[in-house]
Amino acid sequence: MVADMAAGRVPSAPGGGRLIVCPTPIGNLEDVTLRVLSSLREADLVACEDTRRTRVLLDRYGVSAKLVSYHEHNERARSAELVKRMQDGATVALVSDAGMPLVSDPGFVLVQACVAAGLAVEVLPGPSAALAALVASALPADHWHFAGFLPRKRGELEALFESPETLVAFESPKRIASSLAVLAELDAERPVAVCRELTKIHEEIVRGTAAEVAARYADAPPKGEVALVVGPASSGPRGELEPALAALRKLVDAGAKPRPAAGVVAELTGVPANELYRALTS
Repeated sequence: MVADMAAGRVPSAPGGGRLIVCPTPIGNLEDVTLRVLSSLREADLVACEDTRRTRVLLDRYGVSAKLVSYHEHNERARSAELVKRMQDGATVALVSDAGMPLVSDPGFVLVQACVAAGLAVEVLPGPSAALAALVASALPADHWHFAGFLPRKRGELEALFESPETLVAFESPKRIASSLAVLAELDAERPVAVCRELTKIHEEIVRGTAAEVAARYADAPPKGEVALVVGPASSGPRGELEPALAALRKLVDAGAKPRPAAGVVAELTGVPANELYRALTS
């Protein structure tokens, strides 16, 4: 066992095979790791969401492997088959269409089944759209929350946007405008970043306030894969508008510029800066 661990391998259960969870590129095929390629070559079977899409990656690197479909519609039945193969000594590699399996992708049922059967599960590091978006957003990354795909119900969406931590989520390009509009209604000044087509030729990172970014996509939805990063919600209690507005007027009368002054008062009172600014200028 010591020798296996030193060689960088998770030892298999006695008489059994193992599962290797292999993250794949989220766009640029050159992002695949050498260790993933080695594991795919070693595997007796590669379980993947779409065999055609995985074959493109394998052909790029001359990997000839037996593929079997494993997706959300067949994962329970397929998991039982794969566990039986591993118990008979096979090594199975699990991949999704892009990124890390199980992270908003199939694989949870299979990993659970392997653990229950006493089979070894080895997880390889690699590309992750959630992490790439978080870093590219330039928003706080010390405490963050990954929500998978954003909920469609407004109440659930509003509750999610109240997160005191940076929020990372996936969203359909068809729904991103409406989701941003909800956020802008809640807090127009909340910093956000829309990360589109990460690692691909048309990669684009759009940063700004919720109001600004919502306006940008209101009539022109983005194309391609989208990850949304939202800055933390204010942790302080929301203050009353009138006292905060009175304080803002005093600052402006003393010579302060309205918008920066609104930001300062917002931090002290909890009243959104955009709401203060609108009240001042209306």
